[in-house]
Amino acid sequence: MSPYVVTATKKRSPLNNNYIDIILPLGISGTYTYSVPRNIQCPQRGMRVLAPLGNKTVIGIVYRIYSTLPIGVQEDKVRSIFSVPDSLPIVTEKQLALWEWVSEYYMSPIGNVMDAALPAKATDKIYELDKTKRRVKIPVYTDEIEPIHPLTDQQARAKQEIEALWQTKDVVLLHGVTSSGKTEVYMHLIEEQLQTGKQVLYLVPEIALTTQLTDRLQKVFGEQLWVYHSRVTDAQRMEIYRQLVTDRNTPRLVIGARSAVFLPLQNPGLIIVDEEHEPSYKQVDPAPRYHARSTAIMIAHQNGAKVLLGTATPSIESYYNALHGKYGLVEMKERYAGLQLPRITLIDLQRQYHRKEMYGHFSDPLVDRIREELSKGKQIILFQNRRGYAPLLVCEQCCHIPKCPNCDVPMSLHLHAGQIRCHYCGEAQPIPTTCPDCKGKLKIQGFGTERIEDELYKYFPQARIARMDLDSTRNKDDYQSIIRSFSRHEVDILIGTQMVTKGLHFNDVSLVAVLSADHLFNIPEYYSYERAYQMLEQVSGRAGREGQQGEVIIQTWDPKHPVFNYLKGHDYEAFYSEQIGERATYHFPPFHRIISITIRHTNAGLTQAAAELLQQQLKIVFGSRCSELVIPGIVRIQRFYLRQIKLKIEATSNLKKAKQLLQQQIDKLLQQKGLRSVQILTDVDPL
Repeated sequence: MSPYVVTATKKRSPLNNNYIDIILPLGISGTYTYSVPRNIQCPQRGMRVLAPLGNKTVIGIVYRIYSTLPIGVQEDKVRSIFSVPDSLPIVTEKQLALWEWVSEYYMSPIGNVMDAALPAKATDKIYELDKTKRRVKIPVYTDEIEPIHPLTDQQARAKQEIEALWQTKDVVLLHGVTSSGKTEVYMHLIEEQLQTGKQVLYLVPEIALTTQLTDRLQKVFGEQLWVYHSRVTDAQRMEIYRQLVTDRNTPRLVIGARSAVFLPLQNPGLIIVDEEHEPSYKQVDPAPRYHARSTAIMIAHQNGAKVLLGTATPSIESYYNALHGKYGLVEMKERYAGLQLPRITLIDLQRQYHRKEMYGHFSDPLVDRIREELSKGKQIILFQNRRGYAPLLVCEQCCHIPKCPNCDVPMSLHLHAGQIRCHYCGEAQPIPTTCPDCKGKLKIQGFGTERIEDELYKYFPQARIARMDLDSTRNKDDYQSIIRSFSRHEVDILIGTQMVTKGLHFNDVSLVAVLSADHLFNIPEYYSYERAYQMLEQVSGRAGREGQQGEVIIQTWDPKHPVFNYLKGHDYEAFYSEQIGERATYHFPPFHRIISITIRHTNAGLTQAAAELLQQQLKIVFGSRCSELVIPGIVRIQRFYLRQIKLKIEATSNLKKAKQLLQQQIDKLLQQKGLRSVQILTDVDPL
């Protein structure tokens, strides 16, 4: 990286001929060059330093050390650091190597990687890493440890196959149907790693999953287990980080969401990526737009560790890699204790509405089945992947739709909060009483989880109902409270968005209903059918446990949709075969790699002009690998107008070279007068 020189504004201390490049958590390419005063011992790579930046004091990470002034840097322009707060590095050499890989692979400034990788307290200049006294208590398990459960024949066979494949493969995909007992296999593998003194990282896609898993894992591993995600306090996250840096030898199991891949594990033996197919593992905004699964594989490669990818619905790319020998493949095709997979029932909404056999958004057969299961004391999960009361309001006279002033999207109705809200930028306004254009009446169109909750209370007034979505889980302990209440049978019906589809285990759920499946297929992306199949199969897996076959009722306007044929037979292999053929034909992953380029500016004309020019330049360089200019479905978000270009690079081609050529064209564009304020965002392997 070329050094970024900070202009001097203060008198410098005498130098001892040491210079350092430091990484600052800023989205600017390159590092910042500083000098080290004589009264300060030269820091090591990975240490924090306090340094001036403009009129502020910032904390950076030492990246390079020089004994002489770097070539091209003017000595009178170099400022001196103020201090070094630590006696040992806070970032290990392997972490710096990982940061470099993430920065290069995902085309992101290394400062953005630093910002994503370090807990917030790491940039607190009074937080000293090397103190041995613990300042923050990390929650620990105080009850008596329970012995790990013995494995069933299927689970034991899977464990043996995994370990055999690890002799020749670093990555193994465990494809096990829902409720086959994958977690028990994980636990036995974890126990073996901890007994040999190794560390284990257990990644989950959603914070909600950590609640049940933490309870389960703590009973076996006790205080060896740590939890690391965004709902843990900053101080607790920093304490976990500090202890991992300073204690190299203690066996430790860390469970966390995607950001946990950046923890300073010193001796990892195993990384588990549970529900590996989940798009939640991909960071979308801000940069770096990394994928935790790919990053975990790189960490394992750096450390000589093994990776286990687990899921009932593998990503197309992972299954392809397993079938073609890049990964090992182990399958568990039977549910625990011989339980049958749930039966799938499709409800034709067109027919139901035509016959006037609907209760609000519930068909007659669904209402009857809910009533029947409630009478048996069973529990029910209802899935609707839209939060709020309704996705939009529409004027009955002029068809005006209230839209966000910052984004080109309708404002969603949140009736209980008395607001309409934008789900892209967070803009909130009072619910309008009339149409702002013609003063006509506004009607509600569509439905979300909040509206379903109201309708349920109307049709089943005696039922105990809970809702789990982004709005009902904003506080730190909300996930835990809802999941534990449902587990203790204090709730009869749980309504939720995609949060309820992911690996949760409830003993007494006999019925799962998908209230509106059709919008899952309408994403204008190559992976829309894959995502729909995975979500529907995963939510289906919540039904029928502890000795009883469950039922899944799916309401749809298109019961003949081809995805339903695969879903009814729980036939992932047939679904994969159909999808992989289409991807080969139309040059999608895994046969081609995709790089998405987004051009944005608050001026629509400037956005269009810059996008057209960049597309022309890329067409010259990449030819047919470069798409035409794409106007996205949402043309403005957070006041930025958007245009997109996509590159499709053959999987056999040199992706690194392609990214270098792309960056050259971006730099060339941004050097042009009038275009320097345009923002160009790159996303490698987008989802």
